[in-house]
Amino acid sequence: MTVLLIGTLDTKGREIAYCRDKIRALGSDALVLDSGILGEPLDIIPDITRAECAIAAGTTIDALRAAGTRGKAVEIMENGVRAITVKLYEEGKIHGVLCLGGAEGAVLGAYAMRALPIGVPKVIVTPIASGRRHYGQLMGTKDIFVVHSVVDILGINPISRAVFDNACGAVVGMVAAKNAATNDERRTTNDTNSSLGIRPSSARYVAITMLGNTTRAVMHIKDILEQRGYEAIVFHSNGVGGPAMEELAAQGMFVGVIDYTTDELSDQLVGGFHAGGKERLEKIGALGIPQVVVPGCIDFSVNGRPDAIPEKFYGRPAYYHNPEFTLIRLTQDEQVQVARSMAEKLNGAQGPVVVVVPTQGLSIPNVPNGVFWNPEADAAFRAELRNNLRREIPYIEMDAHVNDPAFAEIVAQEFLKLMGEKREQVAGNR
Repeated sequence: MTVLLIGTLDTKGREIAYCRDKIRALGSDALVLDSGILGEPLDIIPDITRAECAIAAGTTIDALRAAGTRGKAVEIMENGVRAITVKLYEEGKIHGVLCLGGAEGAVLGAYAMRALPIGVPKVIVTPIASGRRHYGQLMGTKDIFVVHSVVDILGINPISRAVFDNACGAVVGMVAAKNAATNDERRTTNDTNSSLGIRPSSARYVAITMLGNTTRAVMHIKDILEQRGYEAIVFHSNGVGGPAMEELAAQGMFVGVIDYTTDELSDQLVGGFHAGGKERLEKIGALGIPQVVVPGCIDFSVNGRPDAIPEKFYGRPAYYHNPEFTLIRLTQDEQVQVARSMAEKLNGAQGPVVVVVPTQGLSIPNVPNGVFWNPEADAAFRAELRNNLRREIPYIEMDAHVNDPAFAEIVAQEFLKLMGEKREQVAGNR
């Protein structure tokens, strides 16, 4: 088993060499890739040179040095590092990746790792993983382990040695565990499809979106689906979960989707923490995958601590969700805009779609006497959504809260109907 080591060797050569030797001492092989641009490697000879990475990016190392800015050079170099990493993985020459880097080095390694399938061991050690930075640039939608280096990556000392040793042990252990699991699977099945980096299964996977505000309902749906032979894979609708679900759907992971928690549209509109991107709720439809859509949690925006709420939200109803997150109620006009956007996105779907909407609240604080209770705003949302959906899309309203078991059952049964399953009788009014 081989671990690819990525680092800017003109500044991190000694540290990469230490990790290379540590990985080999732990029983794996190590392949070193130089992602540096300016200087010569320090105390190490790479297996893959920076010149080779530049060529893989469609340029030369001299051209990169003359790019004008450091950022532009890194941006181009990213493509070369990614291309080589993917090629090595597809050829079966590497089985995991470890990167040591500061700001630029970590970004270079992360860009390559994000092109690898889920399940492939990926570890980044960097000082920018301090908890005071956004992690999107490092993780994206992939399962990347990010380790805070505590000290900067310059020298082998008691602190850096302890961190590097753990990181090397982690990636070697993950590679060994994945190899053992793969061998076990091959002994029990002829299906060796590993395009997703995930062990094969005969299960029919269904993607569902969820937040803490919809957990109770989604758990109920999950149980219903399991009784009918489907396995639910639940995504946290936090700005990364929805896009990750759509990315995996494009790789053929799911037979269908229950997009139960679509708050990522609301945060995209008003600038909350959980913004899911401009294309959220479009990709599943474009793929033609059957989907049931619920406007769960579209009534609020997710923000930070109570003392860090943006000024534009001052005076609005707020819900103290936990010490790090405060939920802010959307206005009626904002909810109408979300409805219009949702309808427009769903109208472009190439596959079957059913929209199911509760009339008695869209989140935990949206109940009678609750801080988010605003039946006029919710009614305006429903009217706008209903009136803008194309006629062919079934629209179902139910006199229930988004977390009511009866409502969850209706959603599950509508999904099963899309799958061609015989409909079961359930409680609740349509």
